[in-house]
Amino acid sequence: MHTPTVLQAFILGILQGLAEFLPISSSAHLSLAPWVFGWEAPGLAFDVSLHLGTLIALLWFFRADWVALTRAGWRIVTTRRIADDDARRVVQLVIATIPGALAGLLLKDLAETVFRTPALTASALIVMGALLWIVDATASRVRALGSVGYRDALLIGLAQCVALVPGVSRSGSTITAGRALGFDRASAARFSFLMSMPITAAAAVIKVPEAVRDGISLPLVVGIVTAAISSAIAISALLKFLQRYSFAVFALYRFVLGAAILALVAARG
Repeated sequence: MHTPTVLQAFILGILQGLAEFLPISSSAHLSLAPWVFGWEAPGLAFDVSLHLGTLIALLWFFRADWVALTRAGWRIVTTRRIADDDARRVVQLVIATIPGALAGLLLKDLAETVFRTPALTASALIVMGALLWIVDATASRVRALGSVGYRDALLIGLAQCVALVPGVSRSGSTITAGRALGFDRASAARFSFLMSMPITAAAAVIKVPEAVRDGISLPLVVGIVTAAISSAIAISALLKFLQRYSFAVFALYRFVLGAAILALVAARG
């Protein structure tokens, strides 16, 4: 694994934090940035380590939710009953996490190699942008977060599997699935954010030891801190934005970025 400079880590941290929760694909930005700027790629272990910052932001921003869910999880263990909304939400998050976890284990090698090619990433940005725009514009907006069922959780979890391809976007795929199931924009985004915590934590546990194998470097610390701050900003901004606006601006951004990357691929031969 190549250790980036402090400046590179700072930039990658910002990209990770903002793009993880905005439906524009953090993995696309992290894989494309070194290629565009001619840096030596730091590798997937460094990229995933930046998710520590994302995880910190998630735990802090939704701290009340996590306290309630932790207590509910303990009640499930001790009483063996799913007796309230918080307990049902715990089970839903478990169900939503399983498909992505299995896909990550089975497709790990492809995710680190074939899936990270610039042309595929650019194509995924455009295709997923179109899907997000169409679904968001045509889907109903009548369901609130409290109406999430186990079937909804499974379907949104399956959508998360596709995000192994950089450019698809974990938040983009899960929010699109939520909107297709009829959830309002804020509810689809909030469930997407909540379900990202388990799989983000698991990825960090697996990859961070590899990233710190030779010691905790200053660039890694800078990247994680920057990712945490920008993640918190992105969560807050998106939830407020969705109270008044659609996802169209993010779809347009994906189109422009994808087209620019395809043009650069063609120019470089």
